[in-house]
Amino acid sequence: MSLQVETLEKNMAKLTIEVSAEEVESALQRAYQKQKSKISIPGFRKGKVPRQMVEKMYGVGVFYEDAANDMIPAAYEKAASESELEIVSQPKIEVVQIEKGKEFIFTAEVAVKPEVELGEYKGVEVPKSETEVTEEDIMAEIDKEREQNSRIITVDDRAVEDGDMTVIDFEGFVDGEAFEGGKGEDYPLTIGSHSFIDTFEEQLIGKNIGEETEVNVTFPEEYHAEELKGKPALFKVTVKEIKKKELPELDDDFVEDVSEFSTVAEYKDSIKNKIEERKAKEAKAAKEDAAIEKIIENAKMEIPEPMIETQVRQMAEDFSRRLSQQGLSVEQYFQYTGLTADMLLEQMKPQALKRIQSRLVLEAIAKAEEIQISEEELEKEIQDMASAYQMEADKLKTLLTEKDKENMKSDIAVSKAADLVAESAKEV
Repeated sequence: MSLQVETLEKNMAKLTIEVSAEEVESALQRAYQKQKSKISIPGFRKGKVPRQMVEKMYGVGVFYEDAANDMIPAAYEKAASESELEIVSQPKIEVVQIEKGKEFIFTAEVAVKPEVELGEYKGVEVPKSETEVTEEDIMAEIDKEREQNSRIITVDDRAVEDGDMTVIDFEGFVDGEAFEGGKGEDYPLTIGSHSFIDTFEEQLIGKNIGEETEVNVTFPEEYHAEELKGKPALFKVTVKEIKKKELPELDDDFVEDVSEFSTVAEYKDSIKNKIEERKAKEAKAAKEDAAIEKIIENAKMEIPEPMIETQVRQMAEDFSRRLSQQGLSVEQYFQYTGLTADMLLEQMKPQALKRIQSRLVLEAIAKAEEIQISEEELEKEIQDMASAYQMEADKLKTLLTEKDKENMKSDIAVSKAADLVAESAKEV
């Protein structure tokens, strides 16, 4: 195999790869062996037709495509390694020559990792994040817990109020005529949920169980039923049941039921501490993100389009896996959202670009700062990964290649670079 490397514009390169005629012949023979059981020619038993006869009947190039597909992966992988380029995209393959008795020549156009010219990256100014915990923050968390421990009770001694869960019968009329889909019995409706059109729910406030009332509404202009768009309607409604959500009192008994604490004061202190920890993490992440965004603005780099496309494909594959874990297929997701595959990929492009830019500047900072990763740090990372996968660290080590370990070191260095820029950033 021989290789020529041509540098193109915008961090692209073209590899011209030549495979010997002997290897071409071997690939053609393998293609014949693979297909011969499917070939039938009068006068020969199926699977026994000589290769020369097949080539004579169907043309000398009958096995070229299979032979090329057989040779390209290994030849490209070897060429990519020999080129010593940092390739960051899938190759765009083009066959230049394939002919019996001659060398096989093909090209692979690839994106190459861009060089980064760093600007200012220490002490960049970022917005200050709010980390103070207010009484409202604490009560909002406690109210969530009270909601989870609430109970539904039946109300029979008062009229409907906002927030009540009702059961109603209704029938709708337009121009005095009942319309299709406008009737319901034993229909559950939460007042204030805005699940019915216009002011329907508000007009039920103050109505009693068993009381029939008339509700006047107007269908919106964008309503799905063409014959009802913009039309005024009258609904005859009867409230059959009223229920409400009753929250437990915030007292020591409640605290003992839902936590390890005995008093409201202790419980509120624990909630405050949790919120402080969460806000501190969020503030650290926001500071780091803002600092990296500034550093990207200060840096110079040219990102090749195929590198972005490769990142988008990886993100789409990750997205598909997450959907699958939730029991949903990509096709179902498209049906629910109205998106197409192309629309989804286009939506992912800005995030893909930002991920690439962030990684490149942080790698450049790690290099500029000469950040080195010790074997002890790598060992800790392996231990953490093993714990995450619930397996023995020694078992995990046997599965890791040297390239895997180098990638892990690179990830740790990038993380250290992110910490460095975040710590040095000035909040204003």
